Amino acid sequence: MPLRILIADELHPGFARLFSEAGLAYDYRPDITRDELRAALADFDGLVIRSKTRVDADLLGNANIRFVARAGAGIDNLDEAWLTSRGIRILNAPEGNRDAVGEHTTGMILSLLHNLHRGHEQVINNIWQREANRGYELGSMTVGIVGLGNTGSALARKLQGFGCRIVAYDKYLTKSPLPAVPLVPMEELYDRAHILSLHIPLTDETRAMANYDYFKRFRQLRVFVNTSRGEIAPLADLARALTEGLFEMAALDVLENEKLSTLTPAQQKAFDTLKASGRVMFTPHVAGWTHESYERINKVLAWKMAALIKELQDTEN
Repeated sequence: MPLRILIADELHPGFARLFSEAGLAYDYRPDITRDELRAALADFDGLVIRSKTRVDADLLGNANIRFVARAGAGIDNLDEAWLTSRGIRILNAPEGNRDAVGEHTTGMILSLLHNLHRGHEQVINNIWQREANRGYELGSMTVGIVGLGNTGSALARKLQGFGCRIVAYDKYLTKSPLPAVPLVPMEELYDRAHILSLHIPLTDETRAMANYDYFKRFRQLRVFVNTSRGEIAPLADLARALTEGLFEMAALDVLENEKLSTLTPAQQKAFDTLKASGRVMFTPHVAGWTHESYERINKVLAWKMAALIKELQDTEN
């Protein structure tokens, strides 16, 4: 009997063909509520989600789920420790959107260095200022990448054609996956980086990692980029670091609190400071969200789930 999968979130329409070709038996219920999901899971072996619900003991405590697959890169809405303790396998698809993140990050860096966003706004408002918008060349910079996994490596590959120097720090790697990108101690990255880009997951260790004291350690940082998770870089610390000149510009695709109508007074004050500076570029958590990645994530998940199901069935036989 094939293992049954419940898809509890909306996926790209192309998933149906991909999952069928992979021999996956599924029910597609993207509008299911959390309470309905909790009750329904008793009849399924696998669960596919995106971001609308947290997967934890409360949701799965009475289920016999064997794996959870997230249609995306991050797994911070999964209680990884509890799932692992129960022997529930975790699948995700960082391969599906790594190129999108690499391109988006590169675009944000270039826009800041060359004042593209500011120059555009000025010209459409009949302001023509050449000298004030003189830019800097990426090729003259050293880019420090923290986290050289899927998205960090994708960014490094995109940047290599610009002639910039690239160094990376990754706590969990002993050898760089890219020969031209050396792994260095964090202390060396503090010394050398003109541009800092974060490509790390949100964990207890990384939450609020990029705080004011963190930025004080950099010797010549000019641009800070965060396309990972907003909670890693608290708004108040970013505003203070920018105001005090610990970096000159920032590109933020993610925020500590992305429900802007629910910002605390302190968060709102910091957000207003960042906006008013004219030196921060914001995008609405779309670095990995392209038309191509939306579909590619399904391909990655289908392949991984088919491989896992075969493994489970082979083990049982």
